Amino acid sequence: QVQLVESGGGLVQAGGSLRLSCAASGNIASITLMGWYRQAPGKQRELVAVITSGAITNYANDVRGRFTIGRENVPKSVWLQMNSLKPEDTAVYYCQAVGRGAYWGRGTQVTVSS
Repeated sequence: QVQLVESGGGLVQAGGSLRLSCAASGNIASITLMGWYRQAPGKQRELVAVITSGAITNYANDVRGRFTIGRENVPKSVWLQMNSLKPEDTAVYYCQAVGRGAYWGRGTQVTVSS
């Protein structure tokens, strides 16, 4: 089992920045990929960015160039630097880790005001 705890959400004005963090614990040696997803009200959960254990990254088209994903090995964690935020970035952001299974954090709210 892997446990994930997100932090760093909040309220920011359009054009501002936030940094999300996600700390992993438990069977972290099994993790091969970590990432961020988001879910806005009335919409499906969607991929924001992922990073592999080899530091290969992938981004959703609408965040590429504005968001940066990174990871740390000790402690095992993943972060998401979000710049030039837009009101449409408003959502609950979830951390995911993939190892022997797929694990999710509880989410952190990001609200961008216009």
